[in-house]
Amino acid sequence: MNGLARFVLRRVISAVPVLIGVTLVSSLLIHLVPGDPARTLLGLKASAAQVAHLDQQLGVNKPLPVQYFHFLESAATGSFGTSILSGRSVGSLIVQRLPVTVWLLGYALVISIVLSVPLAMLAATRPGGIRDHSVRGVSILALGVPPFVAGILLIQLLAVDHRVFPPAGFGTGVGGHIESMFLPSLSLALSGVPLIVRSLRAEMLRVKEADHVTIARAKGLPERAVRIRHILRNALPPGIAVLTVGLAGAIGATVVVEDVFAVPGLGDLLVNSISGRDFPVVQGVVVMMAVMVLVITAVGDLLQAMLDPRVKLA
Repeated sequence: MNGLARFVLRRVISAVPVLIGVTLVSSLLIHLVPGDPARTLLGLKASAAQVAHLDQQLGVNKPLPVQYFHFLESAATGSFGTSILSGRSVGSLIVQRLPVTVWLLGYALVISIVLSVPLAMLAATRPGGIRDHSVRGVSILALGVPPFVAGILLIQLLAVDHRVFPPAGFGTGVGGHIESMFLPSLSLALSGVPLIVRSLRAEMLRVKEADHVTIARAKGLPERAVRIRHILRNALPPGIAVLTVGLAGAIGATVVVEDVFAVPGLGDLLVNSISGRDFPVVQGVVVMMAVMVLVITAVGDLLQAMLDPRVKLA
């Protein structure tokens, strides 16, 4: 078995207890939420007998351990049970909404890279100079702005005041998706860009003093080529680690951002399911988000190992 196969196998094995822990904690927390799914469906005028009968049909009156093991059985088959509100398979709802959230995260990743790399290079060119202080100062300010606040400000500025981008929705077609998802993706990206810029800048300053950079300059290579081929390239692995952590954290932020921009992704589904006491959907979405975090972390470690021979797959 080669190194990549061993890496994948170890990650799959280590993911099992993590996912079990996620399902257990989510099951306990969900049932602490006040409200009854049957009462939500039937309304306030329904009698206690009608609510009790529907509770029995839905299975929410069973002991928590029984409900939990029923969820594990359905999760093992990929269906994750049946939605209380829509009556559809939870797995089908997740499959329907997942591409939207993946699009949002991927778009935010592209924007993060496009913004972070030039800013880090600009700051590292003359450390301690005006440009360096300006980039670091703006990064510190951006770090204190939550994604939902950034989203509201962007909607007001670029959707309401100037009407450059749509204020909400997913759009139609690739062009529509790119246009409609720019503001929510930028809201997510802005929360991670400051950390990436600071990490990449620090690593570029360290690499600048390396012997291979000095030799490259002594050979007469243009400064632009030295910065890109010798400094930036060797500074990328630590930056990828920060980018991976930021992207994994952005999965949680999608819940709020999708709600602000009315994006029909997993976050929007989670918010609606919590308000409707749709316990199977909430559990299914939480598990899917945990899986996404594990996959992103594994891919980030793999990219680091590919770019830096000193990093070993573990």
